Amino acid sequence: MADNHLVIMAGGIGSRFWPMSTPAYPKQFIDIMGCGKTLIQLTADRFNGICPMENRWVVTSQKYTSIVKEQLPEIPEQNILSEPEARNTAPCIAYACWKIKQRHPEANIVVAPSDAFVLDVEEFRRCIKVALDFTQTGTAIVTLGMKPNRPETGYGYICSGEKLPDQEIHQVESFREKPDLETAKKYLAAGNYLWNAGIFVWNVHTITAAIRQYAPQIAGVMDELSPSLYTDREAEELKRLFPTCDKISIDYAVMEKASNIYVLPAEFGWSDLGTWGSLHTHLQQDTDGNAQVGQDVKFFDCKNCVVHTSEERKVVLQGLDGYIVAEKDGYLLICRLEEEQRIKEFSQD
Repeated sequence: MADNHLVIMAGGIGSRFWPMSTPAYPKQFIDIMGCGKTLIQLTADRFNGICPMENRWVVTSQKYTSIVKEQLPEIPEQNILSEPEARNTAPCIAYACWKIKQRHPEANIVVAPSDAFVLDVEEFRRCIKVALDFTQTGTAIVTLGMKPNRPETGYGYICSGEKLPDQEIHQVESFREKPDLETAKKYLAAGNYLWNAGIFVWNVHTITAAIRQYAPQIAGVMDELSPSLYTDREAEELKRLFPTCDKISIDYAVMEKASNIYVLPAEFGWSDLGTWGSLHTHLQQDTDGNAQVGQDVKFFDCKNCVVHTSEERKVVLQGLDGYIVAEKDGYLLICRLEEEQRIKEFSQD
């Protein structure tokens, strides 16, 4: 545990959850489940017993650093890394890993998104420990693959290959983009396709070497930044150099190119909570399929609705079937669940 590190990526804007999630205060900082903790707080809690507080890092936008400090006060302030602009996940991960390596050259690292939901936390911790044990020595990169229970078109997939002897871990044959419904049905039937959860485990030597090999432009920027890390020049140099990084995901930059990629198939009730529909699935529902987060919500002759209110307001719905009703800060959304892909369009001023 002493040299295990956690990097939480927390720069997203969660635009599909408007009006609950806004660019000024996105979903990772919201108690989306109505459980008393925000998604980023739940993410941090899942690593209790795996990673000490002083080895936890958050990479986020400059405009969110004060929110991170407020919600995760136990994480050292110097471990909250501020991106001057969003450049996708490869530069984000590179910055954190170059910084960790400078003072923790033997670090074993988990990278996780800040806005996912996990139902079975103990099984999650067990899987993470299995992956950390595997990556501690050698040059393996492990990603966690979620065993699918439906033909989901909203996730990327991992095609798993041969299982390693005496391990739960498989080689990765390929990564696949978000499929159409027919392809997703084929993936489900095949049995060896897993949802890509965006959770990565590696030691710091492995990932920095992989970025150097497969994303040399980003590695070059990090090398130029390195002399200023942990100095009073870091913020200035980061502001100058970080925006010059290629804007690319870690999947495209490294995962789809490297040969030492493995996957751990897992089942711990994971969801990226990327849509109102996924939230509806994970909330407790009444006998008519209605779900709610709010103080005083009443349903009359309604079915398959999801309601989320941020204030102590009375909400009464009558005669609706399959609707989202969400209210926050003077904005009210009433939208059919089947039309939720248009929420970005609806949220435009």
